[in-house]
Amino acid sequence: MSIAIKVEHLSKSYIISHKIQSGHANLRDVIAEKIKGAIDTSKKIVSNCPVLKNQHKEEFWALKDLNFEVKKGERVGIIGHNGAGKSTLLKTLSRITEPTSGRISSKGRIASLLEVGTGFHPELTGRENIYLNGAILGMQRTEIRNKFDEIVSFSEIGKFLDTPVKRYSSGMYVRLAFAVSAYLESEILIVDEVLAVGDAQFQKKCLGKMEDISNEGGRTVIFVSHNMQAITSLCNRVILINKGSILQDDETNRVIRNYLMFETSKKGIIEWEPEKALGDSIIRLRAIKILDQENKIRTHFFSDSIIRIQFDFEIFTLDNLLVIGFDLTNEDGIIIFRSYQHDGIEESWPNLRNGFNSIYCAIPSELLREGTYFISPKISLHGVKWIINSDPLLSFDVELNHGVSPYWSFYNKSNRPGILSLIIPWKNLE
Repeated sequence: MSIAIKVEHLSKSYIISHKIQSGHANLRDVIAEKIKGAIDTSKKIVSNCPVLKNQHKEEFWALKDLNFEVKKGERVGIIGHNGAGKSTLLKTLSRITEPTSGRISSKGRIASLLEVGTGFHPELTGRENIYLNGAILGMQRTEIRNKFDEIVSFSEIGKFLDTPVKRYSSGMYVRLAFAVSAYLESEILIVDEVLAVGDAQFQKKCLGKMEDISNEGGRTVIFVSHNMQAITSLCNRVILINKGSILQDDETNRVIRNYLMFETSKKGIIEWEPEKALGDSIIRLRAIKILDQENKIRTHFFSDSIIRIQFDFEIFTLDNLLVIGFDLTNEDGIIIFRSYQHDGIEESWPNLRNGFNSIYCAIPSELLREGTYFISPKISLHGVKWIINSDPLLSFDVELNHGVSPYWSFYNKSNRPGILSLIIPWKNLE
């Protein structure tokens, strides 16, 4: 099988500037700094300002000496924690960013879907952007026209086709962008986590389409996602990246199991200092805790126990669309369930407020079967954007001690079938 992409000794660095303060800023310093940004002649005024004197430049390596090959028709997943270098890698593969050193060889046209709105002109309509993207890929107008109806049908935005895309919601952007990338004739399709903006049904539709174009059309797919279940269902190979380096490149199940087992905290708690907390200007996540019914941190539970998951966070801008929760996944990366604070009856929702908040949910007893489980925090403005869409960060173990049939041996109880061990009562028909 021929090679679609070959990466040799790929590295990418950025220069980060840090201002070093040699003293406390007073009013004079602040005024001087403002003047410096607006008037060139002010350099003399602020030259003695202690706040601005020193500047330290740091070289940050987002990618370090990466080497791998992707064969034609392969579906390769790329996983790793936030900041691992996944997005930088995709940008270099897509020729958006030039590498600092190393070489990328590719065979065929590349279509990439990396950020909402990437490749679209906001003033043009959906129809015009379809033709624009096809032209960028080097397609003739007749070729684009032959694919046009399929793109519109898949994206499900027919009634907005002649509306400027600047008026599209993020979900509409993604629908059209994916349809354009999937149906226009490129040999390599690169897709980032941007698909998470769409609804679950459309995500499933996209995964199915990526599998089809790989199996039937022999096209190569590179897919980045925080959803291990999506990676498992689509990819036959996974590359795990950490701090810009490849930790593992192997079959999907092997890589995901190792990633979940060794890259998550087993302490039952993970905390962040204010300056390093996950989030943005709306909310910052400060801690996640796994607790028992006595509010003690634990990582090992019997299956008849109630397990509490607690989130501590600081809200800076309260928004009614804010939803806070997590995915619970098993050792195979399958999502057992997703829970948000907006689930259930409105009267039971936690009362969020500006400032520090602590909320929790309780996983019912007699629900989970024996095994290891992982918590992936998920915080978003519903239908607008992800704020935190993380890989698994914490894990806990469950030992089965409920619903064990007397016909099973004690040592064979872990072989109970099913993802859950929910006991559902049976009654006589009256």
